[in-house]
Amino acid sequence: MRHKRRNDWKRAAFLLLGFVLLWNTVGAQIHYTIAEEVKEGSIVGNIAKDLGFDVSRVAKSKLRIASESSRQYFDVDTEKGELIVNGRIDRETLCGQAVNCLVPLQIIIEEPLQLHRVEIEIQDINDNAPNFHTKESVLKIAESAALGSRFPIESAEDPDSGKNSLKSYSLNSNEHFRLNVKALDGGRKVPELILDKPLDREKQLIHKLILTALDGGDPVRSGSTLLKIVVEDNNDNEPHFELQIYKASVQESAGIGSNVVTIKATDMDEGINGEIQYYFAAHTPDYVRKVFNVNPDSGEITVIGKLDHEGINSYTFDICAQDKGYPKLEGHSSVHIRVIDENDNPPEIILTSLPNPVPENATVGTVVALINVMDLDSGENGKVSLKIPKGFPFKLKSSFENHYSLITDSSLDRELNSEYNIEIVATDSGSPPLKTVKTINVTILDVNDNAPAFSQTSYNVYIKENNVAGSSLFSITALDSDVNNNAILTYSVVDSKVNDIPASSYFYINSENGTIYSMSSFDYEKVKRLTLIVQAKDHGSPSLSSNATLHVFILDQNDNAPSVIYPSAVMGSVSHQRMPRSAKPGHLVTKVTAVDADSGHNAWISYRLAEATDASLFSVNLHTGEVRTKRSLSEQEDSSQRLLIEIQDNGEPVQSTTVTVDVLIEDGFHEPISDYPKKSTDPNKKSGKITLYLIISLASVSLLCLMTFFMLLAKCARSSRGSSSCCIRRSDSGYKNPNRNLQIQLNTDGPIKYVEVLGGDMMSQSQSFGSYLSPMSEFSDFTLVKPSSTTDFTDTLNVLDASLPDSTWKFESQQTNFGLR
Repeated sequence: MRHKRRNDWKRAAFLLLGFVLLWNTVGAQIHYTIAEEVKEGSIVGNIAKDLGFDVSRVAKSKLRIASESSRQYFDVDTEKGELIVNGRIDRETLCGQAVNCLVPLQIIIEEPLQLHRVEIEIQDINDNAPNFHTKESVLKIAESAALGSRFPIESAEDPDSGKNSLKSYSLNSNEHFRLNVKALDGGRKVPELILDKPLDREKQLIHKLILTALDGGDPVRSGSTLLKIVVEDNNDNEPHFELQIYKASVQESAGIGSNVVTIKATDMDEGINGEIQYYFAAHTPDYVRKVFNVNPDSGEITVIGKLDHEGINSYTFDICAQDKGYPKLEGHSSVHIRVIDENDNPPEIILTSLPNPVPENATVGTVVALINVMDLDSGENGKVSLKIPKGFPFKLKSSFENHYSLITDSSLDRELNSEYNIEIVATDSGSPPLKTVKTINVTILDVNDNAPAFSQTSYNVYIKENNVAGSSLFSITALDSDVNNNAILTYSVVDSKVNDIPASSYFYINSENGTIYSMSSFDYEKVKRLTLIVQAKDHGSPSLSSNATLHVFILDQNDNAPSVIYPSAVMGSVSHQRMPRSAKPGHLVTKVTAVDADSGHNAWISYRLAEATDASLFSVNLHTGEVRTKRSLSEQEDSSQRLLIEIQDNGEPVQSTTVTVDVLIEDGFHEPISDYPKKSTDPNKKSGKITLYLIISLASVSLLCLMTFFMLLAKCARSSRGSSSCCIRRSDSGYKNPNRNLQIQLNTDGPIKYVEVLGGDMMSQSQSFGSYLSPMSEFSDFTLVKPSSTTDFTDTLNVLDASLPDSTWKFESQQTNFGLR
């Protein structure tokens, strides 16, 4: 019959455990109720549905459980959104004999970050039978014990709670004793025997009774013990305590040996029957005996173990006073000791959710982490405040009691701080207060909010002409204060044109390291400066970029030899000049004029007499190229003198050229040998034509200068609105001499008379004309030099200026360039 009742109880228990008895939500908190010992995998409830979530979003939202206990009793089925049992739940192990057994859970939803609190109430099932510590106990009672005398006996314990806990005791039928159950503070039931019929030791020395303890479960569980009653001889006065109950308080920090309370009892008997000793009552639990001790002689109750208010905040137990008579008599009383809480537990900080990395452009109020605090102390000692130091762009926001969110409080900048180590300080309200510090690390994620930056807005690069195509010219670098892809840079040349040619035709840039290479060889005489724009662009999304200007200056090399302009050798390689034999020392025989297409030192020209028929007769001016006589000529001098004049530049290596001049010395006014065709004319007519031609040339040049001046004046008046100066206008050629406009030079020294008119920017479409009038020609002819090449003649004038005599006249113009000799 008992076996059948047990099987029925099991079936009923498992049916009870398989269902959720009750659930309700209060605000943001959900409450479920289940029975203990439920089978693993049993469904507690559909947490997704109760939270208002679509079941299909459970896995995507990363719903999980954060339990405050060390063991995880529950789990979430991410496919169905159900809260299921994760293991065996023993209510007695979890909550002891507490009336309510609540398991708090925190449901964390990662995306978006949310916190929900769930309480699961564990209901007790009748899985424990009442149990006595000893299966057999002996109770000695004097035969003179009066009717109605009470004798406390060992009580049973049942770990179950509620109706499944210990409810009653029963005693087998006998003639002398009946059972009485006394209720103590806290609901504990203690059995005691009451004597109903006098004892007679001589008739029956030992009485055997069976005491059975019953719980209130369905089916009922029970436990029993054997009581052996030994009848002793007379000691007819039992000790009596001064108080029915002793009340005392003790600090939980009380040390071992601290006195809590002293109990006192008296006995009316004399001698050995009146001597009293004190003991714990037979049914005193072990947890009391481990903490307190009763001095058998003095009755002092002292501390022998560690007290903990958070574990047990009060103790209630029985004590007895026993005399030394025969048989021994006992008196009984109760002791209630309250443990006073002290602030001996620091607060505990629990990170419900690990800190999430935060992008630096996160809005104010973004949740970074969820934090719980708890304190095992009670009252003011258990009240906790949570703070973080000032100076952080974060703050704590209280969700509900002892639950906080760490949120952003201001804008973030990863370039200033890439991470924060935040000290969270929890302080209780005890005296003195206890605190706990926990450091959490918050990482700031980079956002592409910084454009690449060059160290300069523009760079100057100098390269020599005739460079090798493909050689490295310059390496340009930009920096980006972002990280990862946001800081990876790509370099490129902005699509621009140099002299109407794309910049990419001249230069190539390594997109990874910014090294710039030349795509061709440069010629200083054709181009002197190039400008290109380099762009650095990061790999962020969206990408950012910045530009820098690169000025490439071409440096001149001495790669051009001097070119002879005058005298020109029309008939072969020899130039013929004439001079009278009566010439005085210093007489100007001729002037050698040469130009060099290079610039600077490379274009500085010097003249020297390399060879001569009579080196003592002629000299050449080092700088001007003028050939003059060094002395007077004698009748014995050869009438033909050959001079080899070498023209050198100042470059390295030196470039040079030579010109050969034949000087014919004539006597009187006889017609000398001429390189030009002979024409019959008389000397007076010839001289008059020379003077006329010279006057016409000077008048023409003067008129031309005047017209140019007025044209420039009118042009300046029209453009004065947008320019402060109109005297100099630079062309795209890069020629930079603003004073190189119009120059007029007149030289009438010696037999060669010439006028030079030079004007305009040599890089513009300027003209150069020359007229040469020589007395050795039959007529005073004009020799016109063809317009000079813009490119090759640019620097020629610079060198030519250095050789002009001091009598040079200069006028400013802008467009026209004439040379008249």
